[in-house]
This record gives sequence, structure tokens and C-alpha cells, in this order.
Amino acid sequence: MSAPFTQPTHADILSAAARIAPHAHVTPVLQARSLDDAAGCALAFKAESMQRGGAFKFRGACNAVYSLEATIAARGVVTHSSGNHGGALALAAKLRSLPCHVVVPEGAVRSKLAAIEAHGAVLHRCAPTIAAREAMCAQVQRDTGADLVHPYADARVIAGQGTAVLELLHARTLDAVVVPVGGGGLASGTAIALAAIAPQTALFLAEPAGAAETLLSLQRGERVTDFTPDTICDGLRGTLGEPNFDILRAHGAEVIAVEDDATRAAMRLLFQRAKLLVEPSSAIALAAVLAQPARFAGKRVGVVLTGGNVDPDALPW
Repeated sequence: MSAPFTQPTHADILSAAARIAPHAHVTPVLQARSLDDAAGCALAFKAESMQRGGAFKFRGACNAVYSLEATIAARGVVTHSSGNHGGALALAAKLRSLPCHVVVPEGAVRSKLAAIEAHGAVLHRCAPTIAAREAMCAQVQRDTGADLVHPYADARVIAGQGTAVLELLHARTLDAVVVPVGGGGLASGTAIALAAIAPQTALFLAEPAGAAETLLSLQRGERVTDFTPDTICDGLRGTLGEPNFDILRAHGAEVIAVEDDATRAAMRLLFQRAKLLVEPSSAIALAAVLAQPARFAGKRVGVVLTGGNVDPDALPW
């Protein structure tokens, strides 16, 4: 069983940065002047698409795996994931020579499933609902004794994801940071890090309009879980975690809901102007800036491009 949730602190993020340093890449911060012109602001792209495993998820997974005591680690790790977190956990477990089990929903991106298997993890398939994923994950955990590494509602994962913005802020002074939000692991880690080292920097969360439960949750002041996601952003279809909601509400994060057509356009724009091929779940962060130019006009804006694991046979254009 995983330990009870304790909200991570900035010190935990710093510890995570040291823990994953031998394994994770320090990804580049990139600029494209033509995109600055299009957005009306100075954009700094944190290219997590160049992270190991092709996504920021490796940070949190690596921190979780290398946090485990040897006796617990020997039983392996288990999670549920639509793709990137599963691949990241499989890779981190492989690096430490641990068994890894990943529960995947029907309809997950084939290239992401292939990456999970390539790292030696065992796949367990289930229906494409959060309830089904969690139920099968709990069963695998009971059967194997593996430690649960939740994709976003895990303090070790949140701390690891927060290391991306540490690097971004080390490279740039920013007025705002924009990150995608699904389950809320990256958003929560970013919120904690910003509050500690750059409290003047505003946090904006880019969320698909077809899966905007984070927006609704923060508007209502209570977590919304009853929804059916309808978006091309496969990495952002998960339900906002309970601890993630608490962290984001406490830190005053703002949400920008983005239509899929705008995300497709931003994805194509990044490819054409910056030669960056990223996932829709990543391009949505740029789409959010372009959708509300008045909010960002003339500002220095960090945009976390979360992943580049695109299925080449299913490009949205």
C-alpha cells in the first residue's frame, strides 16, 4: 500500500530535484520570435517533450521509484495510466530493476502502450473509465503487493513534477506560467514551487473545454467528478485529484478552457514555427495563451510543453 497523502512542500520539490538529477534530463527552454509576435508576449517554452520517456511524467515517476525503501521496492510498483505516466513509471522501474504493472484503459494511444511494454512493464487492460482503472489497479496491488504510484494524487509524484518549473524559473524571470491540467500533478507541483520562489508569477491552467472539471471545481469550490471527457487531449481526460484540487484552490490558480480546434491549431503552429512536434495535451498550453491575448499582452510567459509522444499515424491534421 502507498503511504497516506501528506501535501508536499517546496523542500520536497528541492529534494526531488536532487534525487532525480542522476536520471532525468534538464530540458531546454526555447524561444520562437514568430510565436512571440503571434501571441503578443514573450514566450519561454519548457520543452518537456525532450524529457526521458518523451514527457514530464518521468520526473514524478522517477522521484517516486527512487524514494522507495529497498524492501518495499522489491515488490514493485503499480499504477493506472492512459500512457505517459505508465511509460515513465515503467522506465523508472526498469532503471532500478523493479517489477512494474500498468493498468491501461481501452482506446489508449498505441504508441504509448508500445513504449510501456518496451520498458518491460506488465499491461492490465480495463474499461475506459476512472472507476474501472482504479478498481483494477487496486486488484493488481492486492495480488502483487506492489506500491501504488498514483499518476497525480501522490505527494512524491507532485514533488517530482514541480522540478520542471524550478528549472524554468532558473532560466527565466516570468510574469506568468501556463501548464496543462488533467489530474493535476504538474499543476499542483508548479503551484507549490511558484508560491515559494516566485509568488508574483501568476499560474494559469490550460484545460480542454470538453473535460473542464478543474474549471468547474474551482468555480464551485468543490471537486467535480461526474463528467464524461470529450477531447483529443488524451493525457488530460483524467479526473482532478482530491489533493490536487485542494492545492490548486489554496494557491489561486486560474483555468482557461480551450476548444480542441484551438489546440489543433496550436499544435500545428508549434510544428511549423518552432519545429516542435508535441502532443495535443501539450499544445493546449500555447492554445490557452493565444485564446486570451489580453491576459498575456506584453508579459513574460512560461509555457510548459509537457510531452511529445505523438502517434505518427494519428496526427490531428
